[in-house]
Amino acid sequence: MRGTTVLPGEGNSGLPGEEGMPTHRLEVPMPNALPFAIGTFDTIGPMSRASFPHRHTFHEIVHVTGGTGRHVVDLARFPLRPPNLCFIAPGQVHHWEDVTGLEGSVILFTDDFLLDHPADRQALRGLGRRSWLELPDESADRTADLVADLDGEYRAGADGFQSVLRALLHVLVVRSARLPAQQPAPPAPRSRPGTVAAEFVTLLGTPEGSLLSVRACAGHLGVCVSYLSEAVKTSTGRTPGELIRQTRVHEAKRLLLRTELSVRQIAARVGFGDPAYFCRFFRRETGASPGDFRRGGGDIHHDHRLESIARARPSA
Repeated sequence: MRGTTVLPGEGNSGLPGEEGMPTHRLEVPMPNALPFAIGTFDTIGPMSRASFPHRHTFHEIVHVTGGTGRHVVDLARFPLRPPNLCFIAPGQVHHWEDVTGLEGSVILFTDDFLLDHPADRQALRGLGRRSWLELPDESADRTADLVADLDGEYRAGADGFQSVLRALLHVLVVRSARLPAQQPAPPAPRSRPGTVAAEFVTLLGTPEGSLLSVRACAGHLGVCVSYLSEAVKTSTGRTPGELIRQTRVHEAKRLLLRTELSVRQIAARVGFGDPAYFCRFFRRETGASPGDFRRGGGDIHHDHRLESIARARPSA
């Protein structure tokens, strides 16, 4: 398995102007390669330490055991206080800032790897919203042992190692979800409406999420608009339209802070054909114009407005 970085202006298909920032994806030789890799920052490659904002099409878990500096995920900046665990979901934007002596392990895998434990997809996206975990003493050793076991199994490649890797990764995800954090992961859905609402939130978290309408989301999920609206409202307390608008604002903030795209280009990338209408929309939602937000550096420490997208209440 090897990585490919799609640079700004090239896009996923090589067409100019399709993407606003680099996108890193894994290329898995078919038919028998495993969509999973683990290694140190050195063995995984220079993208594991990238100092420029970029996205992934895969999951990344980083176990930081040494170093100083900061890790920026979406609009939040986290100081390194090893040991740390970091979870980055597909579509999230991140980079390392003023980092020295970075040490630890990097785990990369796609959704296809989660065959034995499909519920881990939702848990990983919840961890991606929390993103940065500081490991208490009682968890640090167990986490280090788990990561070492994953690395050993991957390197040895003994009979049945794929199932062992999936089992160890499942344990790491479940134990990590138990760790305290300021933003708790949402509870598991309990009903079909809850599942639809969770899938809707996951869909909004993809790179194309900010471009979708309520009707397009309903079609993608195989339900009618009225069913989607009722399911999302019941589970989150908000309408699909509200969450889509919030997703567009969040994506616009990402692009304003992490790229040099013009306001017109950013408007197009979040689904607005009219830049003037986008500016009015952005000001109404944030209280600032896109230009003022960019010049002021934005609120990069914490984006309180986005939290409610992930805070889904279980359906009755």
